[in-house]
Amino acid sequence: MYYQDGRPVIAVTDTAAAQSVRDAGAVPKLVTRSTAELASIQGEFDELAGIPNTAWGVEADSNQVSVEIFDGVSDADRARIEEVAAAHPGAVRIDTVGGKLEPAATLRGGNGIWSEGWLCSAAFNTHNSAGAVYTVTAGHCVPGTGNVWLVNSDGTRIGTQTAYRIGKSPQACDAATRACDWAIIKVVNANLTTPGTIHYGGGTNAQIDNSRYAAEGEAVRRVGDTSQDLVGNVQKTSTTVTYTDGTTLYGMVQTSLCAKHGDSGGAMFTGATALGIASGGNYLDEPCGDSDAQSDRLSYYTPLQMVLNERGLHVY
Repeated sequence: MYYQDGRPVIAVTDTAAAQSVRDAGAVPKLVTRSTAELASIQGEFDELAGIPNTAWGVEADSNQVSVEIFDGVSDADRARIEEVAAAHPGAVRIDTVGGKLEPAATLRGGNGIWSEGWLCSAAFNTHNSAGAVYTVTAGHCVPGTGNVWLVNSDGTRIGTQTAYRIGKSPQACDAATRACDWAIIKVVNANLTTPGTIHYGGGTNAQIDNSRYAAEGEAVRRVGDTSQDLVGNVQKTSTTVTYTDGTTLYGMVQTSLCAKHGDSGGAMFTGATALGIASGGNYLDEPCGDSDAQSDRLSYYTPLQMVLNERGLHVY
């Protein structure tokens, strides 16, 4: 399923399924390759995972596996990628994208937070069934547990990181979706207010009151400590991405949003719905904003709903 012109479209591989979609009141699109076939092809690319500055994932609207090759990929590694693509004519599209992929390492969602010398951003405030509050951020900011986080603007103590996930293999990530760049901070400061809102760069706030998995093609926004981008869309919902330092992440959401250093851990959302936790992207040292002129800016996000489900949390 993906969005096109604001409407959900269901891709199917036979006319009977297309009629079932019509009968249900939705829009079908007849395609040649099934989800299983495309996932299998992505799995072949995943055997190459670890090539810095690469990303790939299933793209529903084109019925292909879309591959992005950023700056810094050697000719030999490009040839390995092209060899896999050549085995599946028409099923793979390779795009060359400028910039190198980096984790954007640098209390409301989007506020700056600080721990052990690292500046990152909060994504969303969440809580469990007992009412304990946890702030979500990126796992690569400070891998580990027990580290103390502070609000960057005034040094107010937030609490202690109690769980995180960051790894270079599917086994190090979530068993179901394999997305793996997140951390949760237990808020222990009773004097710290933690509303269920995100903070825009201009000083205004917006309520977040629900969460779900992102859908390909939908319009999304991002806020962080260093920058914001309020005009973008989801391109793929399960991308394998390898950053320039060799860190490989699985099941990540790819968007056309820009990001900068310090935005790591920030909020990706649409309307009042929470969707993702900022991980990294390309051109992180370049200006970023709603008028960003870089047409090939990309950024990547851990699906928030996966984290909430695993940790027994929910947004306000």
